[in-house]
Amino acid sequence: MFHKILVAVDSSNSGKKVFEEALALAKATKATLMLLHVLSGEEVGSPKYPALTTLEYYPTLDGSMLDIYREQWQHYEKQGLERLRSLTQTATDAGVPTEFTQNLGSPGPVICQLARNLDVDLVMLGRRGHSGLSELLLGSVSNYVLHHAPCSVLTVQGETHADADAAMAKQASIAS
Repeated sequence: MFHKILVAVDSSNSGKKVFEEALALAKATKATLMLLHVLSGEEVGSPKYPALTTLEYYPTLDGSMLDIYREQWQHYEKQGLERLRSLTQTATDAGVPTEFTQNLGSPGPVICQLARNLDVDLVMLGRRGHSGLSELLLGSVSNYVLHHAPCSVLTVQGETHADADAAMAKQASIAS
């Protein structure tokens, strides 16, 4: 059975769902959890490097743009740690031994490397439901982990396009 579960979480609704399912599984199997948030420009809501606004031959970024980016990145890091602390407290209160880490890098490789280093039995992560061209262009963390993890992988289906469309239709009917 599972003893150590690595749980990759982010700020999305999918991240919350992954945590809830991991917590339920850990309680049922008496496993420990290691929560992971990967600081990455690939995450929805992460700060984006400032775009160049001039067409100079040697474009430069002025200091204020870089300062704003640094502040946004520090806020992003702080939010990630706060989320991890909150989820860890929730799991601990539920009687599940839990630790957390926040690492910088590309999510797929970071998840797989940590799984190897910690010798976990299972990796749990979300799946957004991208397929075809969108998966090719955007990449797929879950696909990468499925093919490179040193252990079993459980993907938790996130909100699909049909779910999002239904939610928007429901909001539209409530608003009218």
